[in-house]
Amino acid sequence: MASTVWRGHLTFGLVSLPVKLYSAARGETISFNQLHEKDNSRVKNVVYCQLEDKPISRDEIVKGFEYEKGQYVVIDEEDIKKAAPPSARNMEIQEFVKSEEIDPVYFETSYYMVPDEAGEKPYALLFEGMRRTGYMGIAKVAMHNREYVVILRPADRGILIHTMYYADEVRKVDEFRTDTSLVKDKELQLAQTLIESLSGPFEPEKYKDTYRENLKALIAAKVEGREIVEPPHAERLAPVVDIMDALRMSLDKVKKPVRGVKEPGRAEAAQEEERAPKKRSRKTATG
Repeated sequence: MASTVWRGHLTFGLVSLPVKLYSAARGETISFNQLHEKDNSRVKNVVYCQLEDKPISRDEIVKGFEYEKGQYVVIDEEDIKKAAPPSARNMEIQEFVKSEEIDPVYFETSYYMVPDEAGEKPYALLFEGMRRTGYMGIAKVAMHNREYVVILRPADRGILIHTMYYADEVRKVDEFRTDTSLVKDKELQLAQTLIESLSGPFEPEKYKDTYRENLKALIAAKVEGREIVEPPHAERLAPVVDIMDALRMSLDKVKKPVRGVKEPGRAEAAQEEERAPKKRSRKTATG
């Protein structure tokens, strides 16, 4: 059973319902410990007091904020609880917006929101209402000593919550732009054809972390004393010289039926090939 990361009430208008949040996803990585090279023993990080110049235990550590150079004020957990806004217990939906208006760049962390006791009916009402209207909810919630703006989104089976970056946290990069005037119509048609050729349903389970799998295999081989087999490396690709040739070669490699978009020049060539046998057959018959 997943652990609860937040528990409180969700409100929209005068409707209130108890809810719980669970982490919807987390990254998986291979973790390593630091060892002493000489004898492979674990290395511990020692915390030192600068004034006394000696190690101290972690239970002697408190939080402090430097308000002036070298001057600190101590903040304990009770102080932090006193600073908690109402959103620490009540998540109020501020407004509803159309899903297509939200740029995914603002999405941060995902959570499952499930109804707590006696909250099933209003939860179902909100879920189905957002699903049918195409709206997402915007709310505020405080957790982990921070107040977040969150997006409530109806998924297939329930409501997902995404913490959202604030506008001043999303970097504005001048180089992030596209000059579409560089693209010719024929190049664009071929690119569309290639995109259609590579299209398919979204199936997240078919994507694997190859790096993590290779590390697991490497670790297992070392533990068992087997020879480490190095995985194949990608070839260094040459820069694209003729983009039309690159697109055509890509299409030939895919060899998948294309829906909707025709490749320029290929239709006429196909018609010529169809007519060519007929001409030869008539010539043979008259001959």
